[in-house]
Amino acid sequence: MKYIKFIALALVMFLAACGSGEKIETNMSQEVNDFSFTTQDNEPLSLKDLEGKYWIADFIFTNCTTVCLPMTSNMAQLQQMAKEEDINIQLVSFSVDPDFDTPDVLKNYSKGYNADLSNWAFLTGYDFQTIKELSIKSFKNMVAAPPEGSDQVTHGTSFFLVNPEGEVIKKYDGVQSASMKTILDDLKKLDL
Repeated sequence: MKYIKFIALALVMFLAACGSGEKIETNMSQEVNDFSFTTQDNEPLSLKDLEGKYWIADFIFTNCTTVCLPMTSNMAQLQQMAKEEDINIQLVSFSVDPDFDTPDVLKNYSKGYNADLSNWAFLTGYDFQTIKELSIKSFKNMVAAPPEGSDQVTHGTSFFLVNPEGEVIKKYDGVQSASMKTILDDLKKLDL
């Protein structure tokens, strides 16, 4: 009888160990629609180019006077933290003001945050309706044209984790710097 209890206990422990593989808790499951846009270096970047990689996305614009400042600072902080941990993650910032945010404007903007452009792309090269639809349909992230007399686009402030199959699997608060540790902890669990 002791032998059977021992086998049962060993089996339970084995199954528990097998099921405890470090995975992240997701809060989204949304396929990213196909895209091919232009980077700050005037190079194309498409969903196909990101296939097979985890990546973090956000939606910002360079002449934003409110939430984009902490969002881009946080993305820069995340990039630095990931580099220190030797985590290979691609960062993608989509401009929601593509008429103003040309590749040159985005490149200059990236310098203000000491962005390492080897794994952080700032995207433009589309019209407003295109980015609005991508943001809303693929990321469930609100984007609205500026109100009358303003140049400030209204948009969501989340960061999004996209898996190698092109599916948004988790969103995070992009304004709170404490969220960067949460993202980093999730990235560590993914063994990147």
